[in-house]
Amino acid sequence: MENLEKALVSQGAAQPAQNVRKIYETTPRDRLLLAGTLALCLLLVNAAGWPWGMGNTLTVFAWYALLLPAMGREVLARRRESRVLLAYNLLLAVSFALTSNPWFRLWNFLALMVLVPLHAASLSAGELLPWWRPAMAGERLGLLCRGVFCHLGAAPAALSAGRKKRSLSLTVVLGTAAALALVSVLLPVLASADALFAAATRGLTEFLRLHFARGLWKLLWALVLTPFVFGLLYSLRHVPSRAGTHTLYTVDSALFAIVLGALDALYLLFLAVQSAGLFGGPEYLAQRGISYAEWARGGFFQMVGVTILNLAALMAALTFSQQESRGWRFLRWLAAALVGESLVLLASAAWRMTLYVSAYGLSFKRFMTYWGMVMMALFLLSALEKVRRPDRSFCRRALPLALAGWLVINCVPVDYLVAKNQVDRCLSGRSETVDARYLLYHLSYDTLPQLERLDGNTVYQLGGGQTRRLTDLLEERRATARADCADWRSWNLSACLAAGGG
Repeated sequence: MENLEKALVSQGAAQPAQNVRKIYETTPRDRLLLAGTLALCLLLVNAAGWPWGMGNTLTVFAWYALLLPAMGREVLARRRESRVLLAYNLLLAVSFALTSNPWFRLWNFLALMVLVPLHAASLSAGELLPWWRPAMAGERLGLLCRGVFCHLGAAPAALSAGRKKRSLSLTVVLGTAAALALVSVLLPVLASADALFAAATRGLTEFLRLHFARGLWKLLWALVLTPFVFGLLYSLRHVPSRAGTHTLYTVDSALFAIVLGALDALYLLFLAVQSAGLFGGPEYLAQRGISYAEWARGGFFQMVGVTILNLAALMAALTFSQQESRGWRFLRWLAAALVGESLVLLASAAWRMTLYVSAYGLSFKRFMTYWGMVMMALFLLSALEKVRRPDRSFCRRALPLALAGWLVINCVPVDYLVAKNQVDRCLSGRSETVDARYLLYHLSYDTLPQLERLDGNTVYQLGGGQTRRLTDLLEERRATARADCADWRSWNLSACLAAGGG
């Protein structure tokens, strides 16, 4: 009986533990942080939408203006990579206020969607995996998800931090906002249900629609987002993440030696056959029934894809092979040979691309292919260093190279150079016409100064059988640029310069 009573007492004592509410450690300073979070969410709601421009730049800068004071200045002093990634993200954000290329806008937006959260997670005070370990992406993603969805109570706790009761002014503000939101939603619904009520409240409904409806909806969305964003900030400050153990499974190096040996033999045969076309010239290809233009036109994209596959196979072999096995040294020689053959494949692809560009001119896709080839060559050289020093991390070299390369290509006026190449070819007689539709509507406003060098009375064929003069097309694009500059969210320097041209 005594044992039963002890069991009941212990069960009763343990029962309330299941209903313990999460306690948030907040201070009066967190109320200021909560107000800043609401302001950030309002900016985010207002800046959301297409087209992109200055709104994206201001949103990223506002995020860091909130994040850094919330985390403390010392977070940047702890890790050098945090300072580098901060500068990189801010430079990428500035690109939205400078350029108008739709492809770079999309790619930069996707890059920031990945890099900004990863950077925020890296500012956590917890022990995290190093940034060059691929597993760090999953670790930081888990930290972000827990912060966004598991700390929604941090915002209400911050409101009452340091106070016994909530202030009357805050209660009045929240009540007024909720009342206006409900009235603006319910009034049109009631008006649609009764014609007499609609006639009596037509003026009030129109007034709310013009002055409050859109603003209240934006405020409502901002209020919905605020607890999630504030919960993330709270999590980064108070809930450190712990790095997990990492076990690497390896196999005998003979397995990868067979794979790399087969690839080396295949590419050696391919290069031997291709060298005949490179050095034999059109006469040799004509004997095989292949035109020189057809041979030069194809293959470079496939070669870039093959090089990526080679790099993946190379990294897998060097990472998962047992270095203690007898074939390890032979494997490294095969890996070095594969790097050399891949570099030759890239050089061959670049040569064929150059032949194609000399015949058909430069385009955005071909320019980016050149950039991709340069980046692949740098990655292969980093892989060669990995072959020489297997203890060094490939990602520790490749990731900074990738970030630096992307930042460099954002600084290059690609559209301007493409338009200049096509216009120069047309003016010199090497091509009969210019694809004005492609330069005007698929690239940025940077193409307009080059197109102005052509005869404005030239008529170009558009989609649907329409024909337009070049002067009219240029004026139409300038009008679009002026519309972009009229809204702070879509303003950018490229559009501003185009709007003032002509």
